[in-house]
Amino acid sequence: MSESLITFIGIYFLTYFKFIAGPVLGHAAGYSVLETILVTVMGTMSSVLIFTLLGTKFRKKLALRFKKKKPVFTRKNRTIVQLWRKYGEIGIALITPLLLTPIGGTLILVSFGTKKRKIYFHMLWSATLWAVFFSMTIDQLLQIPFLKSLLG
Repeated sequence: MSESLITFIGIYFLTYFKFIAGPVLGHAAGYSVLETILVTVMGTMSSVLIFTLLGTKFRKKLALRFKKKKPVFTRKNRTIVQLWRKYGEIGIALITPLLLTPIGGTLILVSFGTKKRKIYFHMLWSATLWAVFFSMTIDQLLQIPFLKSLLG
C-alpha cells in the first residue's frame, strides 16, 4: 500500500473516536481543506452509522456486563438530560464534535430513542459544519507567519 493511502486510512479511523483528529491530522498530512473536510466527515459518519445500527445491542450488553448499583442521576447524566430537554436532538448533534466523541453522541441519541434517519441527518450536518469550521480555521491560523515559523 502506498504511504498516502495508509495516512488516509489512519486519519479516517481516528475520526471514528475523536472528531478533531481529522482537521488537525489532515492538515499535518498536507491535505487540502476539502480533502480534510471529506476525510473528517467520512470517518465521523462511518462511526455514526455503525453505532446507530449496533447501539441498542451494544447498550444492552454493556448494561449486563457492568450491572451494579450506580446512582441513576449522576452529574454527567443530569447534564445530558438537561441538554436533551432544552435542545433535543439538534443540541446533542451540535455539541458532539466539540465535547463528545462521534460514538458518544450517537449512543446518547440512540438511548433517547431518536429515529435512525434523524440521527444520520443531524450528525451529518453537524459533522460537516464543524469539519468546515475547524479545517478552515486551522488552515487560516497556520497562514500567520509567527505560527508558521513556530511549527516549522
